[in-house]
Amino acid sequence: MKIQLRGLMVLALLLWPLASLAQTEPSQTEPAVMEVAVRLSPPFVMKDEGGAYHGLTIELWEQIAAVNNYQFRYHEAGLEELIDGVADGQFDVGLGAVSVTAAREQRIDFTLPFYNAGLGIAVPAVAEPGWWTITKRFFSLEFLTVLLVLSAVLMAAGALVWLAERRHNRDEFSTTKLKGIGAGFWWAAVTMTTVGYGDKSPQTALGRGVALIWMFTSVIIISSFTASITSALTVNKLSTRVQGQDDLVNVRVASVPASYSASWLDRENIGYQQNTNLALALTSVQEGKADAVVYDAPLLKYQLRKNFSGLTVLKDVFALQDYALVLPPEASTREAINRSLLRHIRSAEWRQSVQRYLGDTL
Repeated sequence: MKIQLRGLMVLALLLWPLASLAQTEPSQTEPAVMEVAVRLSPPFVMKDEGGAYHGLTIELWEQIAAVNNYQFRYHEAGLEELIDGVADGQFDVGLGAVSVTAAREQRIDFTLPFYNAGLGIAVPAVAEPGWWTITKRFFSLEFLTVLLVLSAVLMAAGALVWLAERRHNRDEFSTTKLKGIGAGFWWAAVTMTTVGYGDKSPQTALGRGVALIWMFTSVIIISSFTASITSALTVNKLSTRVQGQDDLVNVRVASVPASYSASWLDRENIGYQQNTNLALALTSVQEGKADAVVYDAPLLKYQLRKNFSGLTVLKDVFALQDYALVLPPEASTREAINRSLLRHIRSAEWRQSVQRYLGDTL
């Protein structure tokens, strides 16, 4: 009996460390590392020279991860690769400026939206006219041509009235060619502009007949030449061919394939030049190879503010869309992520981040 008790005690002593190890093993298990796909979409996702990611969406995700004690690592991916990878379970989360669409919702899930955006149009900028720009128009070939033609018409009318009046009205229309035609030119200009000084007037029947015809002709001529002179002097602020989305069908449009803007252009049956990224599309407009770029308005404004001069984004925003984080279908983390997301986008910290990256005030 004593031998049996001693055997049990020895067995218990041998099994006790194993039991302790079994009890402590679950608590020593490290949490799973989440695989996070990131698509470069400045200013929402950017990458510095050291390879570190930053941006508006990155800040949002890292705040969510900190609240929920998520461990993660980033994987850079294109838009299609990001969506396919999340749908197939390769990635646990997708980050970028990813628009929520019905077609994508069939394959993947989204969090609640964190930013409301829309499409914009980037076009060549037109400088506002200054005093020197307007002054130079007075010496332009177009304006000088108008003045030359007008002077020729006045000279012709003046010569006709001088021929009719030179022998019978020598006091007002000299028989000398230079002075006589000069007087006729003066009379024609005064009559055309309806100033009516009265210092010179035809006296003969032939001269009055010429004057009558000239008066009626002047009404038509002055209207035409006024329009021509105005056109020659006007600096057109809206010289760009694109004023809104309705003009896109008549110009060369550039965009990025597989994007929300590309889907909108396809639905509207608007052809476009395909560029692998937004920077190349904007460069094509700068170089005159395209007339406009259609893309997400926040991304257009950021790129123009940082990297491109001579371009501007039109004020109208259309085809409104929402940006959200990308999740696998029926993701177990969705509720926790949404709660953290809602708390953060309602904070002053988020408003400051939006102002810093986009210049928008929420």
